[in-house]
Amino acid sequence: MSEPFLTSDFSHIPDPFGYGERAVRFLRNLKHPKSTLPGKPFQLDPWQEEIVRRIYGPRHPDGRRKVRTVAMLLPRGNRKTSLGAALALLHTIGPENIQGGEVMNAASDRKQARIAYEEALNIIRCDSRIDGRVKLTDSRNRIQNPKTGAFMEAVSSDAATAHGHTPVFALVDEIHAWKKRDLWEAIRSGLVKVPGSLLVVISTAGRGQQNLAWDFFDYARKVARGEVADETVLPVLYEAPRDCDWQDESVWYSVNPGLRHGYPDIEGLRQACREAAEIPAEREAFKQYNLNIWLDYSDDPFVDMSVYDEGAFPVDPDDLEGERCWLGVDLSSTGDLTCVVACWSVNGAFAVHPWFFCPEERLRARAERDGVSYVRWAEEGLITPTPGAAVDYRFVEDRIRELCARFMVCEIAFDPHMARNVLNNLLEDGFPAVEMRQGWATMAPAVNELERAIIGRRFHHGGHPILRWNFDNIAVQTDSAGNRSFHKGKSRDRIDGAVATAMAVARCAAGDTGVSSYDTFTGNIEEWSFA
Repeated sequence: MSEPFLTSDFSHIPDPFGYGERAVRFLRNLKHPKSTLPGKPFQLDPWQEEIVRRIYGPRHPDGRRKVRTVAMLLPRGNRKTSLGAALALLHTIGPENIQGGEVMNAASDRKQARIAYEEALNIIRCDSRIDGRVKLTDSRNRIQNPKTGAFMEAVSSDAATAHGHTPVFALVDEIHAWKKRDLWEAIRSGLVKVPGSLLVVISTAGRGQQNLAWDFFDYARKVARGEVADETVLPVLYEAPRDCDWQDESVWYSVNPGLRHGYPDIEGLRQACREAAEIPAEREAFKQYNLNIWLDYSDDPFVDMSVYDEGAFPVDPDDLEGERCWLGVDLSSTGDLTCVVACWSVNGAFAVHPWFFCPEERLRARAERDGVSYVRWAEEGLITPTPGAAVDYRFVEDRIRELCARFMVCEIAFDPHMARNVLNNLLEDGFPAVEMRQGWATMAPAVNELERAIIGRRFHHGGHPILRWNFDNIAVQTDSAGNRSFHKGKSRDRIDGAVATAMAVARCAAGDTGVSSYDTFTGNIEEWSFA
């Protein structure tokens, strides 16, 4: 958790050209309609002032600004929108504006983009010195400085046109809510065209790790921890640890820098906390939006993902050639994700490695639909796109045959619902393919076995990002007898890798006892009694 900016002594922040002081003076000269101070001046509290000075003060000897990217994580109610709008005006009508400079306020949708525009507009209309001297095009959410041609425009990530922008300043609002990458990529590519451009991302915490927001802020965390040396990035990260006492008000104050200045409302936070103590869904929302705790995708996770992450020991299949292994295969519908998982028993732990498949056609569209990086995963070899609009099961079958030639495969467990042809083909050729139906009686013991392995720190997965995403998506469903099975949290969530893993681990656990599945049954694990 970052130390809050609370000091009013800023002498330690380099400002050789006085540009940090100049920016602060401009912001203090603005007015805000909701200000309670005499004359309604824009309220720039010490923690905000330090951020402004850290952005605009440090310079290279030739005057170029050192900071080019600001990563700001702030809980709700800390006046992110006001600060962002003021910075945008600094580059539109203030001393940071340049001739014809494009200033972008980018949000997840049109409604959110309009909020950012109206915040800047209200600041302008509150000051007679500015109002009337700017050109407004309300239909385009646009504010223009007629003197220099600099203009600010609010755009959204769901707009039809993303490219063609060359911003000198881009404010990205609530990036955790962005479903598509088009506008983000257009902004990043546009910023590099302009010397001295500035990107400011202000957001609350999001969910999951396979998304644009996580990637961006995780890099900022590495900079903050000193793992990456990058003076162009300013991390401003107000986020509570996952294991904090979320009901402790001292935690609230540490991650809500505005609380010491009267915002957000402390009584409102106390009421929200009381409700969160009784309602699990409200508790998750309180942690995410008021304490900036980055949560997992699922509201009802199978296991704590921080415990899952402890199993990210390297798993290199090359080192396991010739060892006994068990395969779990989840052949999804032809348009979705398909997975084969191999499991080995290594020194009392289960080591797994997945192979994922998806349709090659419309890969980017699928990435936008699911909110993950299929294109990058394909480039990195983490997933195999098969030709066409549907998963080609022949590719999957060929991979299974290759694995059987490479490893000592004891069983290949299939859910026969989608796999009848592949299953029969393998059986005809003498491969140890068996049915493992996805019913309660079969999957409940498998789920329990996998859970014991993860909690007992006996599950090694190599940190495979797609597999982690699948586990993060799991919503556990329980029947009246207490049996549990995996389900998707949302229709777009993918859990295929987790299902295949549960199958492989369960069969490995049973097979590793020395009891062969063929001793007591033939072909249908639905009737099998798990060890």
